[in-house]
Amino acid sequence: PFGTIAIQLAQHRGAKVISTAHSLEDKQYLERLRPAGARVIDVSHGKIDVAESCLEETGGLGVDIVLDAGVRLYSAEDEPASKSQLLPHKHDILTLLGVGGHWITTEKDLQLDPPDSHSLFLKGATVSFLNDEVWNLSNVQQGKYLDILWWSYIMEKLSKSIFRPQLDEPIPLYEAKVSMEIVQKNQARKRLVIQF
Repeated sequence: PFGTIAIQLAQHRGAKVISTAHSLEDKQYLERLRPAGARVIDVSHGKIDVAESCLEETGGLGVDIVLDAGVRLYSAEDEPASKSQLLPHKHDILTLLGVGGHWITTEKDLQLDPPDSHSLFLKGATVSFLNDEVWNLSNVQQGKYLDILWWSYIMEKLSKSIFRPQLDEPIPLYEAKVSMEIVQKNQARKRLVIQF
């Protein structure tokens, strides 16, 4: 859901969007989004090099902003089995960042080695962390007003059908506990709609 809204918001603001999809169903959904124009890279088979595809799409210049939903920190054989191998490697993201680019990551345990930092330094690139809970942790909740403005902006776009959320089938209330446990154990990466 976060990626869907981010793609639509970026397209609405005039950005050229390159997205990855982990299944044929996701790819078809992303290609149907309006306004049309997002390039969707299907990584479900694991044969596509995301960095190479992005650099080809941008004429070798790289991208201005990378917004990830997680990254691989280690090589495939060193990565824990529970972590999805479909995620891009951190070096791929560093490679596809353009000069002055911004990497916004949801990876809470991101570790950058000195060569990685040096690469960011040479490109004048930055790394930011995206944490949904940060609004609640602010000492005086100064972000609350900005959060309200942001959501009212999003809700306005949803009401005008500029943005279309991707909703899964609602789950009945009696299955909510089991579903939430699955999400909390990181066995599923989605938001749930509970039907009362």
